[in-house]
Amino acid sequence: MLTSEVASPDLIYGLDDKPPLRSSIFAALQHVLAVFVGIVTPPLIFAKALKLNASDEGLLVSMALLISGIGTILQSRRLGPIGSGLLSIQGTSFVFLGPIIALAQTAMAEGASQRSALSMVFGTCLLGALVPIIISPFLQFANKLITPLVTGIVVTLIGLTLVQVGITSLGGGFEARGNGSFGSPQNLLWAAVVVSLIVVFNSSKSEWLRMASIVLGLAGGYLVAAIGGKIAFTQLHTLAWVTVPMPLHYGLGLRVTALIPFTFLYVITAIESIGDLTATSSLTNQPITGPIYLRRLRGGVMADGVSSMLAALFNSFPSTTFAQNNGVIQLTGVGSRYVALFVGGILMLLGLCPVVAGVVQSMPPSVLGGATIIMFGTVAVSGIKILSTVNMDRRASTIAAISFGLGLGVTFVPEIMQGMPALVKDTFSSGIATGGMCALLLNAVLPKWPPS
Repeated sequence: MLTSEVASPDLIYGLDDKPPLRSSIFAALQHVLAVFVGIVTPPLIFAKALKLNASDEGLLVSMALLISGIGTILQSRRLGPIGSGLLSIQGTSFVFLGPIIALAQTAMAEGASQRSALSMVFGTCLLGALVPIIISPFLQFANKLITPLVTGIVVTLIGLTLVQVGITSLGGGFEARGNGSFGSPQNLLWAAVVVSLIVVFNSSKSEWLRMASIVLGLAGGYLVAAIGGKIAFTQLHTLAWVTVPMPLHYGLGLRVTALIPFTFLYVITAIESIGDLTATSSLTNQPITGPIYLRRLRGGVMADGVSSMLAALFNSFPSTTFAQNNGVIQLTGVGSRYVALFVGGILMLLGLCPVVAGVVQSMPPSVLGGATIIMFGTVAVSGIKILSTVNMDRRASTIAAISFGLGLGVTFVPEIMQGMPALVKDTFSSGIATGGMCALLLNAVLPKWPPS
């Protein structure tokens, strides 16, 4: 997520220092705990939305962890112009969750099989991933087009549109809608346990508990569900301890008409990554102006694109630079990029171990929903904070009002586009893309009020 610049702490280990093995592993585990839920949540929700079988769901979760590990190492170690060289963590982007669900569901509604829908998603994401690679040398110009007003509207829309997905999980998930158990007292109770635990831990005076509040909340809800006999571990013993990645398992399809909104979303995630990388640079006492800083930004955004291309090839979703690790750097005082090697290694090991995916898959949707409703709400609040820095005059208010109205309208009443040609329908099927493109267009064409 977009992160504001923060003051540099007193680092124990700087960017190029090599901490002792014990310190490196300890710091790496903190980073993994901070990002784990964010990485596995998008594939879990996508799989539930499409009602994928356990094998496909497990593969998506495993590959999300594997690609996040590879991307993290690439981001921190640098490969030629690729990578920022900072202690930056790559993870699955929430920005694309709603649009890829909409794309897959639209394809299936038109008669495509689940496998064909998945191939279409991965092919579209693969081609779209060229966008951050292409724009990375021109980031200074992108910032002039996508202002805080546009970014704030888009980030707020991401949170608000995903709340619909989160509340569906909280009520029991997409399957519960079909079997009549949606919104049952049991589902609401489990979600309430998770929400309550997250609030309690997040209100703690201990920074460690606050950072791990989501993981601890999910663990508590998972335990309550297990005690209630609603989690079956019988299938875990049938899972292999190690899996071999299968690139192009679903093949690569393409829906050309979906490329317009996906292109816009890749630009937005690039701008978000700039914020995250700026914060990481500041926290690790690196310059936030000048040629070194710009080189880090270009390399970081390019790494986003390369990681996203790898993700599509290995059956996962677009990758982006996470912001959660900045809190870990500030808390531990460890800003060494060598720690990222351990973070990436741990994530890759988790991704190659199907048992991990099996444990995550067995989590009831309502338990996951208790956490995601807070996570998605937090994204919306981040957008509101960005908008609070904007002078909301008549012009800005008009842009925001129209963008929110159209973006949320398309989200809640998607059938409004059912009579339009495929190009128009796919372009505006996502509330995030609809509202975001509207904000970008209006911000570009509306004159300042009053004229200067």
